[in-house]
Amino acid sequence: MEHQHKYDAQGKQLCCTLEEKIYSQAGAEKLLEKHPEGRDHDHDHDHDHDHGTVGKSPFRLFLPAIISLFLLLTAIVLDNYVQADWFTGWFRITWYIVAYAPVGFPVLKEAVESIAKGEIFSEFFLMGIATIGAFAIGEYPEGVAVMLFYSVGEVFQTLAVQRAKGNIKSLLDQRPDTVTVLRENQPKVVKAETVDIGEIIQLKPGEKLGLDGKLLSESASFNTAALTGESKPDSKAKGETVLAGMINLHTVSQVEVTTAYTDSKLSKILELVQNATTQKAPTELFIRKFAKIYTPIVVVLALAICLLPIVFVDDYEFKDWLYRALVFLVISCPCALVISIPLGYFGGIGAASKNGILFKGSNFLDVLATIKNVVMDKTGTMTEGVFVVQEVVLQPQVDKNEILNMVNVLENNSTHPVASAIHQHVGDTDPNIILNDIEEIAGHGLKATINGKEILVGNYKLMDKFSIAYDVDPGTIVYTVIAIAYGGKFVGYITIADSIKSDSAETIRKLHQLGVKATMLSGDKSTVVKHVAAQLGIDHAFGDLLPEDKVNKLKEIKSNGGTVAFVGDGVNDAPVVALSDVGIAMGGLGSDATIETADIVIQDDKPSKIPMAINIGKQTKKVVWQNISLAFGIKAIVLILGAGGLATMWEAVFADVGVSLIAILNAVRIQRMKF
Repeated sequence: MEHQHKYDAQGKQLCCTLEEKIYSQAGAEKLLEKHPEGRDHDHDHDHDHDHGTVGKSPFRLFLPAIISLFLLLTAIVLDNYVQADWFTGWFRITWYIVAYAPVGFPVLKEAVESIAKGEIFSEFFLMGIATIGAFAIGEYPEGVAVMLFYSVGEVFQTLAVQRAKGNIKSLLDQRPDTVTVLRENQPKVVKAETVDIGEIIQLKPGEKLGLDGKLLSESASFNTAALTGESKPDSKAKGETVLAGMINLHTVSQVEVTTAYTDSKLSKILELVQNATTQKAPTELFIRKFAKIYTPIVVVLALAICLLPIVFVDDYEFKDWLYRALVFLVISCPCALVISIPLGYFGGIGAASKNGILFKGSNFLDVLATIKNVVMDKTGTMTEGVFVVQEVVLQPQVDKNEILNMVNVLENNSTHPVASAIHQHVGDTDPNIILNDIEEIAGHGLKATINGKEILVGNYKLMDKFSIAYDVDPGTIVYTVIAIAYGGKFVGYITIADSIKSDSAETIRKLHQLGVKATMLSGDKSTVVKHVAAQLGIDHAFGDLLPEDKVNKLKEIKSNGGTVAFVGDGVNDAPVVALSDVGIAMGGLGSDATIETADIVIQDDKPSKIPMAINIGKQTKKVVWQNISLAFGIKAIVLILGAGGLATMWEAVFADVGVSLIAILNAVRIQRMKF
């Protein structure tokens, strides 16, 4: 952030700080937790008005504008309809000043403070000189009206931001401050951050879990909607991992804490969300730079409109040309751009979070909007990643149980789903089998020594690497094959199958509807990869790939044109993720490293969230550019009319506040969309 923030109870939110408010949304929540009265004494400057809006009802927010409107309408009636003799001179001027004060003085205060910090050409400065100028030339009603509508616009902006922050705030609220722990077999309510690893939490029905842990009860059912966006209850068995933010549904459950409060998955997700909007999209960065250059230019142009005609116009009237210059200044305020664009991106991030998709920055919304190719891993992305042994084929001269037990012990050193399938099939490992010289060969398998003999377990490329002869044609076997060699001889193989996720086919169909090509890259055997790809309708599929092969394939795809997103676990495929334009991780709740590595985290393993994320990016970018076109188009027209004396302050108000409100409502629309 370029600025820090402090808050007081007096101010109101104004448009030039709204972008910063949006980008510091999660930080503001932290500040409010530390300072309930709304003051952060560690932050030394910048925008005292901001916190004045937090927690206020709409009526309280609109109250200054209501007072000002009442006084203004009364004055207009007295001026034009009643025509009271007493409503003249200083009494009339004072009445308009009083009408101006509730909405104008906070703006003038901010203008003075901005100038004191060296920020002369602010929104406050433009509105201040425009309305004071209107008073100077006797246009009191218009001076009050401009500031009144500006104030109303700011309140609507405040309400829009509060709505846009709702999804993020609900996520921030998912972690309870206190938990019930069993100490000396007695339940005790303590602060969640004081709980140590190994302590036991007692969780009543309806309570949220405060820390990550493993379930000690035989079974329990949890609502995980806050973490994954999935409304269907998730049943857990004894020993399974449960995460902070999950809500216990039915019975009293006990959970053993396995992770410190600050290291929980939810803490990492919250940190990700808090930092998300600091990574700004190129469009936002351009608008911010543009506004800094644009504002002083329009001030110079306004001066030129006021003073230059004295040289060229015979019947020059200073009052008329000053009025045109003031109209020009009001129109020129870049509120619609400065507000609605970051609000649009923030809305996109909020909409994604609501659906269990976490973006690490609004820049990735822009990237996804232009994605032409989605490259995906197979296992765990389009398939369940839960392998089951289908067939064990071993040479007749070997002891089947001995070979399977040795394979089981060796695979126990791997976290690959294949290892889990073998362990599930064989059972507990034999403690009498001692392994030596264990080595994992990337993209091939595992090697070790047992009883002085070498054992190899992996794909057939591993057999080829060590010149092991085999009498099997791997191409004739559809399933994943685990080849085994012992003592320098091929002894057989195990086939393993994985099931396709229920929404994988729908994912590919929706990607095609979005004009996105799908490619599958996998280290699994080609027959399996092509079989899965054919079932799902994937455009291109390549198997038997080593990590470097995946990199080369991705380079080939990129060279053919179009941006590329890679979807995988975000860890094993780190080189491919780094090479892609955006990395999407599946099942982010299952891996700390995934959250660190990926640009986008899909929290619930569902591939259907991939086209949803792309669609959110496209819709966000569409709304942002609608707002840019609207703001530039209307302002350009009214600026020309204002400089030519054809537009009054009323048109100026519409060009500034009216366009801002339209743009804000358009930006908020993102969160109402169905994706």
